[in-house]
Amino acid sequence: QVQLVESGGGLVQAGGSLRLSCAASGADFAINSMGWYRQAPGKQRGLVASITTLGNTNYADSLEGRFTIFRDNAKNTVYLQMNSLKPEDTAVYYCRGRSLEPYAGDYWGQGTQVTVSS
Repeated sequence: QVQLVESGGGLVQAGGSLRLSCAASGADFAINSMGWYRQAPGKQRGLVASITTLGNTNYADSLEGRFTIFRDNAKNTVYLQMNSLKPEDTAVYYCRGRSLEPYAGDYWGQGTQVTVSS
């Protein structure tokens, strides 16, 4: 059973930084794509950033280069470095992992709250 465990959320002032981590346990195979999604109150969950085992990245257009995603393949761990945080970044951030055949799966973490005060 694959589990994703997030950490690193919290309260920060606008302009500050946070780093989120997400570690996958229970997988003895590579989780091909790992990424971060976020959901603010009253809004749909949407992609923040994702990264493959080859290092190919995809970012939401709205981030304006403030966030960086990177991963440690050996540990099946993904990180999200968030800089110049804004109040509108406040949301629950979810980690997602997707693996391909023959170990196909789609996994979600429980979410971690990020609150940016103005």
